[in-house]
Amino acid sequence: FVSLNFLMIDVRMAMISQELLNGKSVLVTGATGSFGKAFLKRVLDEFKPARLIIFSRDELKQYEMQQYIPNGGNVRYFIGDIRDRDRLARAFNGVDIIIHAAAMKHVEASEYNPFEAVKTNIIGAENIISEAINHRVQRVMVLSTDKAASPVNLYGATKLCAEKLFVAANHYVD
Repeated sequence: FVSLNFLMIDVRMAMISQELLNGKSVLVTGATGSFGKAFLKRVLDEFKPARLIIFSRDELKQYEMQQYIPNGGNVRYFIGDIRDRDRLARAFNGVDIIIHAAAMKHVEASEYNPFEAVKTNIIGAENIISEAINHRVQRVMVLSTDKAASPVNLYGATKLCAEKLFVAANHYVD
């Protein structure tokens, strides 16, 4: 890890320490996706967060997840979309750590729906950055993709842009 508030992480999460998540309020965007499911399982098995907020726009996936990760205790489910800054503002109250995994991830869908990819992957990133700064979130960790390195499609280009936004956001925090 680099000692910045906004960090890029990979799926392996090899360097996440106990101090980073234990006793913290952790919010995961896109938490019902493939990474989110694996990450939440690992967090619940290996760490002791004070609160774990599962943030996603898919109510069916949240319902299905609640069948094996019940709501209550330190786990909270929050329906919302990263494209909705007001909803993010509500969700980020009292949050210490954000793991940002929400994205429009399919290359073909992004090519066919370019404005939707921009709204989700770029504007959504801007919304997370702005509200994380407004709520003084301690740390934001962001997932990206190899497709952001020398992108040849819109998906990769939007993820590259999002990466640059998150890195630049370090200039706006104390």
